[in-house]
Amino acid sequence: MRSSGSLLVDNIGELVTNSFGEGEGGPLGIRRDAALLVEDGEVAWVGPARDAPAADRRIDAEGGAVLPGFVDSHAHLVFAGDRAAEFAARMAGEPYTGGGIRTTVGATRAASDDELRATVRRLRGEAMRQGTTTIEIKSGYGLTVADEARSLRIAAEFTEDTTFLGAHVVPAEYADRPDDYVGMVCGPMLATAAPYARWIDVFCERGAFDVDHARAILACGQAVGLGVRVHANQLGPGPGVQLGVELGAASVDHCTHLTDADIDALASTGTTWVSGFEPTTVATLLPGAEFSTRSPYPDARRLLDAGATVALATDCNPGSSYTSSMPFCVALAVREMRMTPAEAVWAATAGGAAALRRTDVGRLARGARADLMILDAPSHLHLAYRPGVPLIRQVLHNGVPQCRP
Repeated sequence: MRSSGSLLVDNIGELVTNSFGEGEGGPLGIRRDAALLVEDGEVAWVGPARDAPAADRRIDAEGGAVLPGFVDSHAHLVFAGDRAAEFAARMAGEPYTGGGIRTTVGATRAASDDELRATVRRLRGEAMRQGTTTIEIKSGYGLTVADEARSLRIAAEFTEDTTFLGAHVVPAEYADRPDDYVGMVCGPMLATAAPYARWIDVFCERGAFDVDHARAILACGQAVGLGVRVHANQLGPGPGVQLGVELGAASVDHCTHLTDADIDALASTGTTWVSGFEPTTVATLLPGAEFSTRSPYPDARRLLDAGATVALATDCNPGSSYTSSMPFCVALAVREMRMTPAEAVWAATAGGAAALRRTDVGRLARGARADLMILDAPSHLHLAYRPGVPLIRQVLHNGVPQCRP
């Protein structure tokens, strides 16, 4: 749904545009004492408040900061069941191995469409109230032809960015026949799922899919027009990052254990804010997973200093990162991953857009989608400065005000 008529957002203390080279704040493109005009769901004008045009309606930001809506480029929202006991066990000292995915697979297969839809709706609403206006949703908890297709069909009711993750893990019934499962993923499962997907993803990791299987699956997805994403280097060093760069993936996600060669490969694809949103392979970092598994955090500083493009996302899932809060991930990135507040905010907005190869979201400039949040705070700095505090006063999606938190 898009807004009709015109809407002026004014009395903005700090406007984050993510227009590199404009205003202050480097890539954040900060404007002070600004206003923003929305028409037909898009940003029609940005400028000084004193020059604001007339509009049909008005929202007073009351001196608060206005930012682009968060772009959460990695989330697993189509599932059933609960893994709180697994979380408690980890907090008591058990290591995370990824094996709990199969528990969720069983519950998801047994759930009805309406039960799955209700979970997605609940989590999508949570995320929206916390400023997330664009979200990617993966399949991956069905792992049969029918269940993967229905997961994507349900996901497509809530987002444009759906990802086929039939290669999440090898399900129990194929444990002794991984080659047969890969054949099914590349054959009937992909054929059935592809009409509902924009992307294809593979968990390229020990205990999941090796590099040869991952390459074959991703190549099959590319052949039917799907863009590439890769779960890479979460549990230890591995070939996933290099494979993603080789295949021109939009994003490699997790990036917890990186070699110098991995970082060089990611940096060689370019820095988005310098290249003007040319396609790059983005390193998408998921600090909620490290928080929930007590694992080492990715070294964002090394990636940024090398010139790689970095995004932040929630990895919202029932096992290893059950959070829908992008503000929480911003705070973790600043505190634990040595990102500056500006870098973290950029990564959670424009960085996520780059990871989805979207130019219509993650920024507030003429022609962009009017997705924005108004903070009950004077600056973007408060997202990290005041962790855990509900600072999102209002959210607009396609120029339409959403429910207040």
